[in-house]
Amino acid sequence: MDDLVRESINNYRKYGVTDKAIEAACKAEEALKDVYARIDDIVTYNELKVLDAFRSEKFSDTHMGSTSGYGYDDVGREKIENIFAKVFGAQKAYVRWQISTGSQAISAMLYGALRPGDIMLSVTGRPYDTLMATIGLSSGDNDMSLMSYGIRYEEVDLKDDGTPDLEAIRAAIKPETKMVFIQKSRGYTGRRALLCEDIEKIASLAHSVREDIIVAVDNCYGEFTEKKEPTEVGADVIAGSLIKNPGGGIARTGGYIAGREDLVENAARHLTTPGLGSEVGPTMGANSMIARGLFTAPACVGECLKGAVFAAEILGSEGYKTSPESAEARGDIVQTIEFGDPKMMEQFCCAIQSCSPVDSFVTPVPWDMPGYDDQVIMAAGAFVQGATTELSCDGPMKPPYIAYMQGSLAKEQAKLACMLAVGGKE
Repeated sequence: MDDLVRESINNYRKYGVTDKAIEAACKAEEALKDVYARIDDIVTYNELKVLDAFRSEKFSDTHMGSTSGYGYDDVGREKIENIFAKVFGAQKAYVRWQISTGSQAISAMLYGALRPGDIMLSVTGRPYDTLMATIGLSSGDNDMSLMSYGIRYEEVDLKDDGTPDLEAIRAAIKPETKMVFIQKSRGYTGRRALLCEDIEKIASLAHSVREDIIVAVDNCYGEFTEKKEPTEVGADVIAGSLIKNPGGGIARTGGYIAGREDLVENAARHLTTPGLGSEVGPTMGANSMIARGLFTAPACVGECLKGAVFAAEILGSEGYKTSPESAEARGDIVQTIEFGDPKMMEQFCCAIQSCSPVDSFVTPVPWDMPGYDDQVIMAAGAFVQGATTELSCDGPMKPPYIAYMQGSLAKEQAKLACMLAVGGKE
């Protein structure tokens, strides 16, 4: 172990980290040198790609101004959307602070593309919990769901190893199948996140069966974790949140939809109104926030990934089941730790909360969170509510008691939390 690295890790002792945890951290850092280098390579590639998009669009101080009312002719908004489109390899992007959540962006993507009689085929199993009401699969009031409008839903599970079941997908595609839907991230499941190479195989298969099938991707948590995005490997449209990866820890709200021009515009018409679509939407001073967030996003995601691989390495060495394992390729920023015991899961969330810059003194407890069937425990001391590029950890309180850790604007924050969880306080 390099003396400087050991000295750096020893600095954590003043925060109550035990010698046991320091020793475990030293071993983890030694084991992760090549993994960190791989992450740095991805960060460099994506940061230069983002920079090139800003330069090619001739982004200027004048584009960080503000509009109100209808927001007609907002040149800054148009520049930012052009930059997003270039970064994601898309024909068009719709990027607005008025989109509050990733689920809202995904919902608009679905409503914009699907019509009565169509089939939405999810090929990554059951989607994330907060989309259940949108589809019509939740137990609550579904009067505004896709199914209530005569849109059918079908699904194909992934294989046991987490890879797409291509033969099952081919067999499931019917003449009425309008959309093949992919959730890149794992959500509240134990399966791995999909990589762009997986998405490329699905898209190629779907389009070979029928060229007009729409391949749509929930890209939340997945942006900039690889050198390519789903729209660069065959996806027709993607959607996500700006308080996740592409907001770079700076955006305070917002969401995006990117892809084929007609699909993006139809989603915009759903969010505004037919006839206006993407032409309206005042920026109210948000252009600077969104632009800065996108520019810092690759570096921010790199910190998230380094915190996640450190957690996988140090907790895995303690005998916990982690996914992905530290050296695995990653398609999202989510790290799962399986505790098998509700109290241990709560204790880990408490360690995360205690290392937060906001509400570090708060004790997280399970609660009935809107949009979820089970009680959820959530540790999240963030500057932006729900921002998962900021260190957080949550999960449903049900066996096998899996905690889903994500984010960390600075790797050191995640490292401290994990060291406290491993060694406790002296």
